[in-house]
Amino acid sequence: MSRLQANRRHSVRFSLNGKPCAGEAEPRTLLTDFLRHHIGVTGTHVGCEHGVCGACTIDIDGQPARACLTLAVQVDGCEVRTVESLAPSPDRLGILQAAFKRNHALQCGFCTAGILMSLDGFLRENPKPDEQAIRDLLTGHLCRCTGYTPIVRAALEAAAEIAGDLSREKSDA
Repeated sequence: MSRLQANRRHSVRFSLNGKPCAGEAEPRTLLTDFLRHHIGVTGTHVGCEHGVCGACTIDIDGQPARACLTLAVQVDGCEVRTVESLAPSPDRLGILQAAFKRNHALQCGFCTAGILMSLDGFLRENPKPDEQAIRDLLTGHLCRCTGYTPIVRAALEAAAEIAGDLSREKSDA
């Protein structure tokens, strides 16, 4: 990345949820702020602003990333996916989202977008995870409402559905 002038806005072009996206950002603008306030995509939440809580987790070029630790100018030329990409259409939930709904895996919903994005990437790489693998993944997220048990149950159910094995034995999560 070339050196950017701090006192001016710079062009940022990237793919957002499969569609071209462009805007201008100061070098210090965080990706969370750019997505929410400049682009108008508000599914990515801002929690701790230190990368600890996981609420801002998105996907950049196929890898999970904390949007609160990423500068908007860093995604120039990248493929960015947010929680909005999980639903097949505005009126339908994606597999993970529907599993969260069925299992009451969200309450206030603040952490949900980041957890869904982490799980989406994880399940792509690990299509048949066990309960411990899901719990290990969730150590990167803070949820103050659910106690994680329904989240684990929803993740295992979604993994089974994605794998096409709906008869998979239920976990005692």
